[in-house]
Amino acid sequence: MAASELCVLRADVSGMPIEWVGYEEAAKLYYLDRVLYPMGKSLLTLNGGINASTGLQSTLDIHSIICTSGQSRGHLKRHPQYQPPLANLALFRRDAYLCLYCGGRFSVSQLSRDHVNPLSLGGCDGWQNVVSACRRCNHHKGGRTPEDAGMELLAVPFVPTHAEYIYLSGRKILSDQMAFLLGHFPRNSPLHLRIEQLSETTEGALIYGP
Repeated sequence: MAASELCVLRADVSGMPIEWVGYEEAAKLYYLDRVLYPMGKSLLTLNGGINASTGLQSTLDIHSIICTSGQSRGHLKRHPQYQPPLANLALFRRDAYLCLYCGGRFSVSQLSRDHVNPLSLGGCDGWQNVVSACRRCNHHKGGRTPEDAGMELLAVPFVPTHAEYIYLSGRKILSDQMAFLLGHFPRNSPLHLRIEQLSETTEGALIYGP
């Protein structure tokens, strides 16, 4: 993987995942002494300047997971009203790239966002009312409910927690980052099974992503 594709998982002082940052931003956090300790494997080593007195070149190891100082985000995990922002890529990953009507697996370009209870009937544009649907099923359902369209919904849509959203919004997730995130998922999260199924189709099962 090229250095430009490397993403570091940043956690707060409580060990709660916060966000993905590039290796340049991670290096800045190291420089500002904001990194309390690394928790992941070494991704790459950056070379700095040469010490005039010792003749040695400084180096900085960038790790895949870093615990940083600053405001804790633990309240996001506990707050019952918390909802992460909704985006199609995260939605499609939540639903394992499946059409939740016909059960087929599709590429991102072949999927669309379907409102289970249509907006025209008072439905909301939120996680609990949207599912991934292939364009054919979405067109067939139209502005009807699944019941009115004679279509069966294969899984109940759910609102991801903050840690689950960090996974859903990631592009290329390394195995140690994935293991760290899984430790913050609810035990009954549907994502456990969906990630297991996706990993079986990922070559080497080391990088999780579309």
